[in-house]
Amino acid sequence: MKIYVKNMACESCKIFVKDALDELGISPAKVELGEIETKEDVCDEDKKKLNTQIKKAGMELLEKKQGVLIEKIRKVMVEYVSDSENRPNIKFSVLLSEELNHSYTYLANFFSEVEATTIEQYIIALKIERIKELIIFGEDTFSEIANKLNYSSVAHLSSQFKKVTGLTPSHFKALKEKRRITIQNI
Repeated sequence: MKIYVKNMACESCKIFVKDALDELGISPAKVELGEIETKEDVCDEDKKKLNTQIKKAGMELLEKKQGVLIEKIRKVMVEYVSDSENRPNIKFSVLLSEELNHSYTYLANFFSEVEATTIEQYIIALKIERIKELIIFGEDTFSEIANKLNYSSVAHLSSQFKKVTGLTPSHFKALKEKRRITIQNI
């Protein structure tokens, strides 16, 4: 049985959902971003309990068809950004159309109507969050980060980062270093 989950966007979300399923005695066959596949059918009462559990982490089960499609679009976007360094430089519109078997225009209009933002703006926000992660946790240079996320140049990455955050990537990195020094001095 397939169950769709809203706002499931990272590995820790998957772990949280797996733990909630274990607590309820539900055996998952597979837990992916936005989607759970169970070995057996799940009754409505167990779905309600699961929904209550995962709401604690900001997620929720989806029942409506349109919510399922939105989550599928989000899942493709998250995977596109998080796995961009291992994927050939393919246009997102082509990838999304192929993955979901709908025209990009239909999917983009649908996403914009439901989410009140465009697919492009959502991907930029995901990329900025990924850049922040790579700056904070990684040892990559800005050139390597730009290359990993398929930016045409470091200048393009920097201008987009500043437009969204109000900071340059260098300033953001300096703030991280400053926090580390402050913490080490305590």
